[in-house]
Amino acid sequence: MALQFTAARPDPALLDLPWSVPLEEWPAENLAALPRGISRHIVRFVRVSGRVLAVKEIKAELALREYNMLRNLGRLEVPSVEPFGVVTGRTMPDGTPLDACLLTRHLQFSLPYRALYSQTLRPDTAQRLIDALAVLLVRLHLSGFWWGDVSLSNTLFRRDAGAFAAYLVDAETGELHPGLTHGQRLHDLDIARVNIAGELMDLEAGGLLEERADPIEVSNRIVERYHSLWAELTEAERFETGDRWRVDERIRRLNELGFDIDELSMSTDFDGTTIQIQPKVVDAGHHSRRLLRLTGLDVEENQARRLLNDLDSFRAATDRQNEDEEIVAHDWLARIYEPTVRAVPRNLAVKLEPAEIFHEVLEHRWYMSERAGTDIPITTAVADYVGTVLPAKPDEQAVLGVDTVEMPVVAMFGKDY
Repeated sequence: MALQFTAARPDPALLDLPWSVPLEEWPAENLAALPRGISRHIVRFVRVSGRVLAVKEIKAELALREYNMLRNLGRLEVPSVEPFGVVTGRTMPDGTPLDACLLTRHLQFSLPYRALYSQTLRPDTAQRLIDALAVLLVRLHLSGFWWGDVSLSNTLFRRDAGAFAAYLVDAETGELHPGLTHGQRLHDLDIARVNIAGELMDLEAGGLLEERADPIEVSNRIVERYHSLWAELTEAERFETGDRWRVDERIRRLNELGFDIDELSMSTDFDGTTIQIQPKVVDAGHHSRRLLRLTGLDVEENQARRLLNDLDSFRAATDRQNEDEEIVAHDWLARIYEPTVRAVPRNLAVKLEPAEIFHEVLEHRWYMSERAGTDIPITTAVADYVGTVLPAKPDEQAVLGVDTVEMPVVAMFGKDY
C-alpha cells in the first residue's frame, strides 16, 4: 500500500519523516524535546516547517475518526488541539504493515498535568487545574460532545492570568450529539472522578502530590464545580416582576464565569407577578472577544479580563473616559502592551506567552508599588521583572533551545500611568 496523507493543507516536508520506522524508534534528530503526558498510544513531537506537531501512532480507522472529530470540535470553537492530518499506508522496508499516525498541532505554552505537578504545585494551584477541567467539560457538554474518557491525561493546560485554561487532547472515544441526556452527562462526570482519583494516586505514589492533598477529595471537586457551573448556565430562575434588575445580575454572573449570553428565554405567570429567566444558548469568551474586537489580541479569558482592566485603568489615568473606546484601546496597545512585550529579551520570551508575561508584569508592578508605598512606573516594573523573576521560570514555548539575541529594555512607553 502506498503512503497516503489526509490533511486540509498537506506539507511536502512530511515526506522527509521516517514513516517506515515504528514511531517508538524514530531518531532523536527528528524529535522535539517536549514534556509528554501519559497515553495508551505512542506519542512523539516532531518539527516540520518551523512548527511542532504531535504524532500519535494508532489504527487507521481510529486516526481518521479522531481527525474528523477534532475538526468538528474546532468548528464548534471548543478548546481542543488542532488536527493537522493523518498518515496511512505505512510499511517497514520488509513490507511489515505499521499503524497509521494522527498529526495534531502542538498547543504552544501548554503543559500536561504531570509536568505541572512536577513543579510541586500548591494545593490551591492543583485545585485550579480541576476547576479548568470542569469548565472544559461543561463547554463540551453544552456543545453536545460526550467525551467518554475524561481525565487529566487527556487534557493540556495553559496558564491564564494566574488560573489555567484546559484543552481537550484525545477525542478518540468521543461522540457528538445534538444534545446530551442527563445520564450521558453524569456518566462522563463519573468517568472524570474515577480517572482523576487514579491519576492523583499515581502522583502521590511518585511523591509529586502535596502531602496534605487527598486524591479522592480533589477528584470529587470536579463533580461539585461541574454541577455548580452547569446550574448557573442552564437552570431557570424565578423572581418578582419588580426585581427585573436580576436579569442583568444573572448575565453579569455568567460573564464573570467567562461565558456570554447568546439568547435568553423569559416567560411570565398568567397573573404577571413573576418572571422566569433561563439562558438558552451560552458560549464562553465574553472578555476575550471584547479584547479581540478592540485590540486584535487573541488571548485566554482570564488574561483578557486582566488586560481589559489595565486598559480601563489607562483610560481613567489619562482622563479619556469620554473618548471612543477603540481609539483609546489602540493607544494602550501601542504605548503600554506592545512596549512591555518587546522589552522582554528574546532568549526569555520562550518562558511564557506574551499575554501571560504582561499579566505577571502587572502583578510584579503591584507588589513593587505596595512595598514602595507609591506608584511604580511600568518601565521600572518590567525591567525588574525581566531581571529578577522571569529568568527563573521554566520554558513553556513549543520550540526549545533556539539561539536568540537579547534585546535591552528601552524607554519606549511614552507617558507612564
